[in-house]
Amino acid sequence: MPVTVVTDTTHYMPRDLLDAYGIEQVSLYVKDGDELTRESDMPDFQAFYDRLRSKGDLPTTSQPSVGDFLEVWEPILESGSDIVSVHLSGGISGTVESARLAAAEVAAGGSQRRVEVVDSRSVCAGLGFIAIAAASAARGGRDVEAVRARAEQAVAENRIWFSLDTLEYVQRGGRIGKAQAWVGGALKVKPILTIDGEVIPVERVRTSRRRFERMVELLKERKEAGATVWGVQHIQDPEEAEALADAGREIFGTDPLVISEAGPVIGTYGGPGMLGIGAIRPDLLES
Repeated sequence: MPVTVVTDTTHYMPRDLLDAYGIEQVSLYVKDGDELTRESDMPDFQAFYDRLRSKGDLPTTSQPSVGDFLEVWEPILESGSDIVSVHLSGGISGTVESARLAAAEVAAGGSQRRVEVVDSRSVCAGLGFIAIAAASAARGGRDVEAVRARAEQAVAENRIWFSLDTLEYVQRGGRIGKAQAWVGGALKVKPILTIDGEVIPVERVRTSRRRFERMVELLKERKEAGATVWGVQHIQDPEEAEALADAGREIFGTDPLVISEAGPVIGTYGGPGMLGIGAIRPDLLES
C-alpha cells in the first residue's frame, strides 16, 4: 500500500483486527512507583487493576517520545510507504504533539516520504474506528492526502460515550475537563461523558440500571444517524459489557466490531467499572 496508518495503544482494539488493516502502533507508558512499562508489553491488565484498587496513589502515564515514533516509522518509510499517524486526543495527552515533533524531524531529515499526523480528538474505540477508517482508504490505494482526509472526516463523524462508576479516578488524575463542575456531590453518581478534544459531561444518572438504559438509548441514536458499525468497551466489567453488546445486537442486527477491555493508560483515569460505546458510519470504512 502507498500509505501505512499508525496509531497508539489507547485504541484497545484486538490486535488481530488492526493487523487485518495493516495498522502499526506506538505504545504509551505506565509508571507505577519506579517501574516504567510500555502498555503494549502488558500481556493482560488484571494485575494492574488489582493494584489500582488497592493503592492510594494513582500510577502515572506518559506519552511516547520522539524516538519511540521514529523507531516505528523509520522501517515503514524505508519501505517506500507514506504514513498517516492517528493519535488520542491532544486535549488529554501530549502524544499527538510528540508525533508532530517526530514528523518535523522526518521532514528536516530530507525524507522523500511524508508523515501526516491527525489528532483523533477521541480515544479508545473512537480512536480505533478513525484509524480503521484511514486504513480502509489506504487499502484502497489512496494517496497520503486522501487517507488523511478520510481520517479527518471520521474525526468529524465519530461519536463515543463512556460511563464511569465514579468520577474519583478521573478527578484524581487531572483529566476531568469540563466535567470539573460535577466534582463534589457528583462523585457518588454514575456520570455519562463524551470526548470531543476533552472530556465533556453529558448526563448524571444515579443507578447502574439507568446508566445501562441510557447507554442503550445512545446506541439507538447512533443507528438512527446511520452509524451502524459499533463497539463496546469496559474496564473490569465484562458481564455488563456483554449485556450491553446483547442490547446492541438487537438494535443493529449485527455483532459489534469490538468488545474489549480498556487498558492502563485510560484505566488510570476511568477506573474499574467504566463502560464505553461508540459507532461510526459504514461508508467511512470502505476502501
